[in-house]
Amino acid sequence: MMAPPISRFPVPALDQLPEDVRSRILAVQEKAGFVPNVFLALAHRPDEFRAFFAYHDALMEKESGLSKAEREMIVVATSGANQCQYCVVAHGAILRVRARNPLIADQVAVNYRKADLSARQRAMLDFALKVSLHAAEVGDADFASLHAHGFTEQDIWDIGAVAAFFAMSNRLANMTSMRPNEEFFLMGRLPKA
Repeated sequence: MMAPPISRFPVPALDQLPEDVRSRILAVQEKAGFVPNVFLALAHRPDEFRAFFAYHDALMEKESGLSKAEREMIVVATSGANQCQYCVVAHGAILRVRARNPLIADQVAVNYRKADLSARQRAMLDFALKVSLHAAEVGDADFASLHAHGFTEQDIWDIGAVAAFFAMSNRLANMTSMRPNEEFFLMGRLPKA
């Protein structure tokens, strides 16, 4: 049986891509051992690929009051709410690795309110979901709740920006029917051999 395509849009061959895009994809492949399908699917539009990953990296790789695992929690919780299979599976794998917890991603994706999280992390995800699904309703009470859990203004910006960026990413992944790589499904679930 033939594997379904990774996107409903054309996926360009690596040798057809601009050098900077191809180099980025090859660097990810060298680090991860495979090319996450999001890189191949978005390479269809090189200018948008560059903009997408520049903003992704600015949010997800910088120093922040949020740990990298907490940022991945935001992605997994909001992607679950937005029914984005690609982002739940891919970022669930990253969350399991960054949190060193094989259970957390599934808990957060299905219902973060019942997950093994701190009250601070639940407040973070409450806000992230509101930004992702009901941004017009965000108000002073939301900020007060986050401040009460020790979040700074910069942290709150980071929570909102990650939620907003991945709301866009979820919609793009759903529109393109982006398929998660099989490698993501087992990543972080079992100890390394």
